[in-house]
Formats: sequence, structure tokens, C-alpha cells
Amino acid sequence: MDLTINSYNSKVDSKNRITLRKARFDYYNVQEFEDGKIVLEPRVLVPPFEVSKKTLNMMDKSVKNIKKNKVSDPIK
Repeated sequence: MDLTINSYNSKVDSKNRITLRKARFDYYNVQEFEDGKIVLEPRVLVPPFEVSKKTLNMMDKSVKNIKKNKVSDPIK
């Protein structure tokens, strides 16, 4: 069972925004339902997938080999 840690009334401003007091996250997923209920779920953004240095080195070597025409026979 989830315990309520904060409860207050809020008013939509002239730009249709609502201020969250003491927001614990920078980003939220918003779900708005037909009955007017709005659910906010916190989101933590992570850096995009990064290619490791080892993989980048291997790719660099592969490109150099291709440029030198040092390649294997095509796969059939």
C-alpha cells in the first residue's frame, strides 16, 4: 500500500501549467484519463548507449583494412 507523503490543491495557470511543490524528479510521464484523473510517474533519463573504446578501436582497424583492400572473400 502506497502512503501519501504530500497532498495539496493546485490551480492551472494561464498557460495551462500546474506547479509541483517539492518535486523529487526532473521528468515525469503523464497519463490523463477520460474522467479527469492525471497520473504522474517519475522518469529518470539515462545517457544514450555509448560504444566502448574497445569496439571503436576494432571498428577503426576494420575500416583501415577495408581501405587497404585487406578483406575476406564474400560470404555465400
